[in-house]
Amino acid sequence: MQNVYLSQLEEQISTIMNSRKLQPHTFIMKLFWLAAIVTIALVVNVSAEEKYTTKYDNINIDEILNSERLFKNYHNCLVDKGSCTPDVRELKKDLPDALQTECSKCSDVQKKTADKVIKFIRENKKDEWKELIEKYDPEHKYEKRYEANHSQN
Repeated sequence: MQNVYLSQLEEQISTIMNSRKLQPHTFIMKLFWLAAIVTIALVVNVSAEEKYTTKYDNINIDEILNSERLFKNYHNCLVDKGSCTPDVRELKKDLPDALQTECSKCSDVQKKTADKVIKFIRENKKDEWKELIEKYDPEHKYEKRYEANHSQN
């Protein structure tokens, strides 16, 4: 994507430089605005790809884990057995990528919450854990990686 921006920038500069009608100050102003636009486009493009949304980071995870009704609703959404609220829909969308990338796009809060939730479900909701594994990790590769990473702690 950056190569596209650079080639477009080169074209624009070449066009501007070959134009004999421009006054020196007009050339400099156009070049400045072009550079500013390209810089903004690059910054927006790079920062948009790096992290998952944090708008649900302040959710009370203990309330969900300790409420059979809330936990069941969240779980049913994740395993395609029920409807989804916006926060669970976002989690469901990002979960496969988070598993593949070891949560590399997660905020610190999301990483801590994920560890807490995984520990809770593995210890207290074994049947639900099996369903989640069947859906998101049928080959058990993420589960094995998680166990290896957390057995050292």
